[in-house]
Amino acid sequence: MDFKDVIAELKKLGTAQNVKVYKRHGAGDNLFGVGFANLNVLKKKIGVNQQLALQLWESGNTDARTLATLIADPKQMTSAQANKWIENISYYALVDLLAGLIAKTPFAKEKMEEWMKSPQEYVRQCGYSILGGLLKDGAGISEADCQRYLKTIEKEIHSSPNRARHSMNGAVIGIGVFKPALTQEAL
Repeated sequence: MDFKDVIAELKKLGTAQNVKVYKRHGAGDNLFGVGFANLNVLKKKIGVNQQLALQLWESGNTDARTLATLIADPKQMTSAQANKWIENISYYALVDLLAGLIAKTPFAKEKMEEWMKSPQEYVRQCGYSILGGLLKDGAGISEADCQRYLKTIEKEIHSSPNRARHSMNGAVIGIGVFKPALTQEAL
């Protein structure tokens, strides 16, 4: 499938009800309202396709961007592309999908550390969501680093933007689950 085929398929699969729901959650106006079941079918049909993912992202359409995060190749993703994608996000659900992709890149820890310090709500959310993904995948986050993250979260969570707080809370849970020596500290 090429870009035009995918956009036509997304348009066909969208529903008015999903548009209402997604808009209510901040997805913006440029969307077709495609459900995740259909997006996952498209993902399987397309497979990993970095070039198509880049084109879909550039469209600005929320459904296309969601699919882009699902078909992008983390091995081909660049740090510059990650920065561009995070700068374009204005929808919290897309942040966690992007975090899942970035967590699989060679530069995941670098982006995580950088974005966790951002004053921008969605950027910070993404940084802490990457941490959760790395913990889940057993990506070598040390206990010492996790202790440092817990201290930062304890100090900053109450003054952080809402979605960042949500991901910080998820990171605390992840540390408590995936780092048993730190469970009590996380609690």
